[in-house]
Amino acid sequence: MFKDGQHNPSLMSDPQRRNSKDSSKSKGGRNRNNRSGRQRRNRRYGSTAKATLMERSATEIQAMETQARGRFSQKENPMGFPEDIEEPRTFKFDWATMPVPLKDEEEMASKVMRKGEFGWLEDERVDEIAEIASSYQMTLEQALSLRSALLQQKTVYGHGRLRSQGKNMLRLYNEGVSVVDLSKRFDFPPMNIFRIILTEMRWSKTRIKESLREPSKLSERERAEFVAAEAADRVSNVDQGESQERADLFEDILADWFEDQGVRLRRQPEMVREQKQDLGRPVRTPDLLFLDHVEINGKPVAWIDAKHFYGADVEFQRKKMAKQMARYIEEWGSGAVVYRHGFSENLFMPGCILLDANVLDLTKLGSGE
Repeated sequence: MFKDGQHNPSLMSDPQRRNSKDSSKSKGGRNRNNRSGRQRRNRRYGSTAKATLMERSATEIQAMETQARGRFSQKENPMGFPEDIEEPRTFKFDWATMPVPLKDEEEMASKVMRKGEFGWLEDERVDEIAEIASSYQMTLEQALSLRSALLQQKTVYGHGRLRSQGKNMLRLYNEGVSVVDLSKRFDFPPMNIFRIILTEMRWSKTRIKESLREPSKLSERERAEFVAAEAADRVSNVDQGESQERADLFEDILADWFEDQGVRLRRQPEMVREQKQDLGRPVRTPDLLFLDHVEINGKPVAWIDAKHFYGADVEFQRKKMAKQMARYIEEWGSGAVVYRHGFSENLFMPGCILLDANVLDLTKLGSGE
């Protein structure tokens, strides 16, 4: 039985039932779409507020700092410590930093990338970004480094979509469309597209790797496509030699600065050699491992890693960094990261104090990224 005001669905006509279902579906769908749209529009840039993360991690951070302070009194020396280590001395440094406001990074993040733009920028585009950056508390170098971080994230998070388009890309490639044009059309890095095309041609990973190292082994068209793709791609290109050289020089400048202050330390190349000999491969190799007590801005620092880029509050870069630093923290306790081009005020990794390069003399590096 149905009470007054209720309807028996079995007594409704077919058109009435269809209209009722369509209306309900439309209303529910519209509500879901509206909620989804609001979530997309309202999603904040960057990670959870730094103050919130610090509060959540307070106990964890305290344990990391206690480990760093007590590393010289452990029963067994931590990795990298010489057996006959001398009594550690104590050094305290005040290191002023100028982090970039999150709102400024967010604004620049929306302006430094364009669809299909993965390569080195033309002078006109660099000038355009420089003019935009001048309106915010960011330098041109910071903006360009932020662009690199965003491109890396876009590339990694979009890899599944890239693979799903492999057969379509190979078809277009066989029709004569160039890899660079495919990059602009599909918005993926040229070199990643080139690798996917070779994979769709049934090339093995080994053959692809060897051929890209020695392009002379490629056919005439593939060789031409490789050269063009490599020139249009600074995200997935094969040759990263110059960037690595500058990063190595930055590490040396940082190590020299601490040694000039009298701090004893071990550098990464020493630890790499030692761990390869003892363990067969490098396991934990920060750029600097301190053999003295070092405090920076009141916090114990057992090790330092130098990064020749801007520390952006970008998820992919942040997670990758946190994973690397966690290995060092596990062995020695809290440490520090020094960013060549500064860092976002909202960037946070438990057990790591973040520093910029303001106190260092970087004239050897020259200008640029």
